Amino acid sequence: MTDPDALPAAANLAGAKVACIGDLMLDRFVYGAADRISAEAPVPVLRVGRETVMLGGAGNVFRNLATIGAAPSLIALVGEDDAGRTVARLLDNLAGEVTLLHEADRPTTIKTRFIAGGQQLLRTDLEETAPAQAATHAAIEEHARRLLPQVGALIISDYGKGMLGPAVLQHLIAAARDARTPVIVDPKGQDYGIYRGADLITPNRAELEAAASQPVGSDEEVVAAARYVVDACGINNVLVTRGPDGMSFVTRDGDVAHLPTVAQEVFDVSGAGDTVVAIVGAALAAGLPFPVAMRLANAAAGRVVGKVGTAAVLPDELDEALQPGDHNKIVDRSQLAERVNRWRAEGRRIGFTNGCFDLIHPGHVALLAWARNACDRLVIGVNDDASVRRLKGKDRPVQTVAARERVLASLASVDLVVRFGEDTPLALIETMRPDVLVKGADYTVDQVVGASFVQSYGGEVKLAPLEPGHSTTATIARANGDGG
Repeated sequence: MTDPDALPAAANLAGAKVACIGDLMLDRFVYGAADRISAEAPVPVLRVGRETVMLGGAGNVFRNLATIGAAPSLIALVGEDDAGRTVARLLDNLAGEVTLLHEADRPTTIKTRFIAGGQQLLRTDLEETAPAQAATHAAIEEHARRLLPQVGALIISDYGKGMLGPAVLQHLIAAARDARTPVIVDPKGQDYGIYRGADLITPNRAELEAAASQPVGSDEEVVAAARYVVDACGINNVLVTRGPDGMSFVTRDGDVAHLPTVAQEVFDVSGAGDTVVAIVGAALAAGLPFPVAMRLANAAAGRVVGKVGTAAVLPDELDEALQPGDHNKIVDRSQLAERVNRWRAEGRRIGFTNGCFDLIHPGHVALLAWARNACDRLVIGVNDDASVRRLKGKDRPVQTVAARERVLASLASVDLVVRFGEDTPLALIETMRPDVLVKGADYTVDQVVGASFVQSYGGEVKLAPLEPGHSTTATIARANGDGG
């Protein structure tokens, strides 16, 4: 159950000052089609269609903090190369303080994932994992001493890429303790003793099993392994991320809490651990207790695993995840674009229809069910109140756009609802480029707004059969005694 003290999440975390120190990388995603096997070897041939780049590692933690509205600071190491310049440009687009360190001949870490049909075919890593130079370690410690008295939490993002070593880690933890700043560590490797004194570590199930050399299949085994780490490594609290089984929180005092996952769809788990430490760090910096921080992190992780690539959760998405319901289907145009892009990356066939939907009647329900059967995901464009008045007259709408959105979102056939203020939905159609455009059979194809645009890129226009005897206008007339 949601802890009421955690709400409203976005307002609680806004402005929280968090320092993030750790390994930064560039995540590349190469998308294409793999519809044939190479003649040179029994491997698929990827016909590349597009590429995207995102911040990874500590960069993704920073991005999550900035996106949720916190005030983050970052200390990281990148190369003097094209990837490093790309990282710097991506960071420039985010609010926060950034300190990038460089070493001659040390490349920026790049992880490249090749994806076809919604499946990852291969990942390649370009990296240097040798320990960073002594001058780099000294610079990290110097910048940390400056930052720690100014922040409410320190996140150490250790990906084992050489930036952080045992001595640097212990220096950072000791400096944070002196500043009374809680330390959250996303750990790497099997020796968690290098994080001794940390307030919280956040291993996933496999990482905990390796560190404790114990099985972690059941709740009881996870708790036993976490307690071993607490006792043997001098860690105060352990938050174990367990994929579809949610999270487990184990404290030095013996308290245990298990949270089930809140994910509705799981498409890509890359970067989910970054989201967890970012949200926990922001929550602790905002003065929230550990149980609330854990619940916020669990809700945030449930959202990002449903996105493509290393992702971040938006404030309103976090609030919605904490208060799940049909209103999660109601989105604005920016959210619509993100959701449609994710569905398209999954290979989903996307449909669209629109209307005023002033009083939902059986004819509407039948049309929407028919439309949903013609696609994998159905988006509804609904006219806002002002546009309904222009189209239907000063006495309409009977129901506000918020009420109409809620009713539409409650229908099983509807996947998303987005309002528009124009007289036609053409701008929405051009933004989302649906695979299927549906209108009622009282139209002809040439009368359907957006039909020629959808057909121009190979989309379909379908006319749904109408159920006779249903009309919003007639229903209103009967209610007013005009139609008997």
